[in-house]
Amino acid sequence: MIRRLAVVALAVGAASTVPAIASAQESSQTAVANFIGKDGKETGRAALTAAGKGVLIEMEVTGLPKDTWVAFHVHEVGSCDPAGGFESAGKHFAGEDANAEHGFLAAKGPHAGDMPNQYVGDDGTLRAQVFNSFVSLDDKGTAIRGRALMIHAHSDDNRSQPAGDSGDRLACAIIK
Repeated sequence: MIRRLAVVALAVGAASTVPAIASAQESSQTAVANFIGKDGKETGRAALTAAGKGVLIEMEVTGLPKDTWVAFHVHEVGSCDPAGGFESAGKHFAGEDANAEHGFLAAKGPHAGDMPNQYVGDDGTLRAQVFNSFVSLDDKGTAIRGRALMIHAHSDDNRSQPAGDSGDRLACAIIK
C-alpha cells in the first residue's frame, strides 16, 4: 500500500511540473509556420522544435503535386507574398558561412537552409519530419525564426546554383 502511494505521489508530482516546463520552453524552444499556397490560402502547418544541435521540423502540407519529390528549404526573408510567386522570401538561407554554395553535392555546400527533398503522396499531401543540424531557432548567425520555409515544384538536384533547379515556389510559411 505504501509503495503504491509513493508511485501515485511521484506520478502526480511529475504531471504537475510538465505544463510548467512545457510553457517555459514553448516560447524559445518551439516555433510554428503556417504554409500558404500560390492562391494565398492556408495549405498546411509546420511545428519546429529546438533539439540539441539543430531544429526538428514536423510538417503536413496539402494541395501539392501528387506522387512526386519536391525541394524543401529555409529562405532568408520571412515574407510570403503569393502575388509575386513567393520571391519576397529571397534566396536560400546561407547561415554563418556566406561563401557556402547551394546543395549537399556542391564542393562548398550546403547552405544552412538546404534540406533533403521530400516526397508528396498520391493524395497530394507532404508529411515529413526533417532535422536540420545547420540551423537554430534563435542563436545569432544560425537563427531561422522570422525566416521562411519553402516548398518548390520539383526535386532539388543538390548541386545547381543558386537553388538546385527546383522549379517554382509552391508553398511558403513564415517561421514564428
